[in-house]
Amino acid sequence: MSAAVNESTSTDTTPTSRRKVLKALSGLLLAMFVSTLSSTVVSSALPKIIGAVHGSQTQYTWVVTASLLTTTATTPIWGKLADLFSKKNLVQASIAVFVLGALASGVSQTGGQLIAARALQGVGVGGVQALVQISIAAMIPPRERGRYSGYLSSVTATSTIGGPLLGGVIVDTSWLGWRWCFFIGLPIAAVALFLLQRTLNLPVIRRENVRIDYLGATLIAAGVSVLLIWVSFVDNSFAWSSWQTAAMVAGGLALLAAALWVEAHAAEPVVPLAIVRQRTTALAIVGSLAVGTAMFGSAVFLSQYFQISRGHSPTEAGLMTIPMMAGILIASTVAGRLISRTGKIKPFVVTGAGLLALGSAGLGVIDYRTPMVFLSAAMLCVGMGVGMTLQNFVLAVQNTVPLKDIGAASSTVSFFRSLGGTIGVSVLGAVLARHVHDQAAQRMASAGVSGNAESPAVREIIRVAYGDATAQVFLLSAAAAVLALVAAVLLKPVSLRSSLDLQKPPAGEPAKAVG
Repeated sequence: MSAAVNESTSTDTTPTSRRKVLKALSGLLLAMFVSTLSSTVVSSALPKIIGAVHGSQTQYTWVVTASLLTTTATTPIWGKLADLFSKKNLVQASIAVFVLGALASGVSQTGGQLIAARALQGVGVGGVQALVQISIAAMIPPRERGRYSGYLSSVTATSTIGGPLLGGVIVDTSWLGWRWCFFIGLPIAAVALFLLQRTLNLPVIRRENVRIDYLGATLIAAGVSVLLIWVSFVDNSFAWSSWQTAAMVAGGLALLAAALWVEAHAAEPVVPLAIVRQRTTALAIVGSLAVGTAMFGSAVFLSQYFQISRGHSPTEAGLMTIPMMAGILIASTVAGRLISRTGKIKPFVVTGAGLLALGSAGLGVIDYRTPMVFLSAAMLCVGMGVGMTLQNFVLAVQNTVPLKDIGAASSTVSFFRSLGGTIGVSVLGAVLARHVHDQAAQRMASAGVSGNAESPAVREIIRVAYGDATAQVFLLSAAAAVLALVAAVLLKPVSLRSSLDLQKPPAGEPAKAVG
C-alpha cells in the first residue's frame, strides 16, 4: 500500500501549545467518556433489556461480553494502524463505528440482533480507547503528560464506575426506557466528532510502501476471541474438565502461538515484540491486567451487591459508589499534577497499587450487614488506587519508546487492561454465581425451606449468600491487586522525558530524549 498517511514518524517533535492541547483534549475526552460508558451503562438495565427482546440467560451474558470481546481483540490493531495512518482520521472513524453500533443496539428487536450490534459497538470502543491515548501522546511530552493523563484517568474510570448509576436512572425513568441506554451516547459522540474536526491537528507526513500485518492481526483477534468465548461459557454451559474446554483452550493457544511467530517475522508487526520484551512494558502489562480486573469488577459486582444483598434500587446502588468515583477523580488529578511537577512516576504507581490492594482486601470481608462507613472507606481506597494506576502504567511505557511506536506500545498495554477486565468479569462472575448457588442451597436445606423465590425466607437466604459471595470476589481482586503492586515495585525509577520523541543515538549507544 503506497502513499499512506503517517503522523507518528513526523520530524516535528515540538510539543503542541497548552491552549491547543486543551481544545483538542475536549473532543478526545468526550469520545473516551462515551465509549467507556457504553461498557457498563447497560448493567443495571440488562434484566429489562433481555426481557424486552425475549432473550435467554446465555444472551444476557453475551450482551456485555460481546462488546468487551471485540474491544479487546481490536485494540492492538487500531494501535498499529495509528503508527501507519492519520490518527485524526482513525479516531473519527472509530467514533463513527461506535455510533453505528449504538444506533443498531438501540433499535434491536431480538437478542441475536442486540449481541451483533454490541459486537460492532465494541470495535469502535476499542479504537476510541486506544487512539485517544495515542493522540495525546503525539501532542504532549511524557513529563507534561502526567497532568493530562490525570484528566483521562478520571474520565475513563468515572464513566466505567458511573455507568451503572446512569443506567439505573434511565431504567427508573418511565418516559425514557431501556433503549436510551444506547441512544444516550449518540449526541455526545456527535459533539466529540465536531470538536475533533475543529481542534485536533497533528503533524502528517507521507510514507511509501507501507505493509500492514493483516495475518498477525487476524491471528491475534481469533486467538483472543476463542479464549474469551471459553471464559464466558466455562462452568456454565460446560465443565472446566471437558472436551469443549480442551478444544477451545488448545485452539486459542495454538492461534496465539502462530500469531507470535508471525509477529516475530513481520515487517510491520501489530504488536512489536521488541517493545513487549522490555522490562517496563512487561511489568506495565502485568499491572494493567490486574487494574482492569479491579476496575470492571468493581463496576459490575458492587452495583449487584447493593441491589440484591442490600435491597436498593438501581439508582440508589449507583449513588452508593460515589466514594469510589470521588477517589478516582481526586487521586488521578492530584497524582497527574505531581507527576508533571516532579517527573517521577514510580512512587505514584506503587502507592496506587497498594491502595487498590488495601481497598479490595477491605471489600473482601464484607457481608450483607457491613456498615456503610466501612464500605465507603474501602471503595475510596479502590478508587484512589485505580486513579493513580490506570493511565500511569501506559505513561510509563510511552516514556520508553520512540514516537513512531507510540501507537503499538500504548494499545498493547490498553489491550491487556481490557483483557484483564473481560476475563476478570467472566471468571469473577462465575465464582460469584457458584458461591451463591452452593451457599443458598446449603442454607435452604438447613432451614428446611423450598426454592420458591417469592418466599421471604428464600429472599433473605439469597440476600445473605450474595453478600458473602461478593466478598469472595473481592478477595480474588485483592490478589490481582497484589500482583499489580509487585509489578509497580519492580519498575525502574526513571524521570519522564520532556520531549515528544527519543533522540536517534549513534551506533551502540542508548536512545536519549530530544531537547
